[in-house]
Amino acid sequence: MNIVYWALNIFMKSFLNITFNILSKLFFAGVILVVALLLLSRFTLTDKFRVLIVQSGSMEPAIHTGSVVAVLKAGEYYPGDVITFGEISRTKTPTTHRISEVQNDNGAVSYITKGDANENVDFEPVKKEKVFGKVLFSVPYFGYVIDLAKKPWGFALVVGLPALIIIIDEIMNIVDEVRKRRKLKVESKK
Repeated sequence: MNIVYWALNIFMKSFLNITFNILSKLFFAGVILVVALLLLSRFTLTDKFRVLIVQSGSMEPAIHTGSVVAVLKAGEYYPGDVITFGEISRTKTPTTHRISEVQNDNGAVSYITKGDANENVDFEPVKKEKVFGKVLFSVPYFGYVIDLAKKPWGFALVVGLPALIIIIDEIMNIVDEVRKRRKLKVESKK
């Protein structure tokens, strides 16, 4: 009976350690992803690549409200491409819609666009110059976390708290390592 209890105890400790390690690594990766997306959405490194937050449900179910989209400028866009266009300012938000049709009027290219959730195409064609780029990928709902992290208290919560947890965990690892070395030193003197 003691052997079964002993084996079960070792198994549970190992299982819990492995589970904790996996979860902590996923948590750490998530924090890094949030910080990277926050920085990319805050600062534009180049006009060819942007990270933006989707503000409406016009592209549901393909792209959800609150998603983060990575947008890359391309030379040409085709029907079916999802593009982001418009202006970015305090009062204006860019639009992310799918191209329904490409128009070429004596070399002046424009796009007829439509949100997947909308019944009709957009009122005005989009001039090629107004296009930020094609959506490469979206991360659902991460925009809410990014928006939260842009506020001082949100930054402390989303970035500071996980960083504090990681620092405390590392301090505990260092303390454990120091104790092990002291114990080995004491045992080697015997």
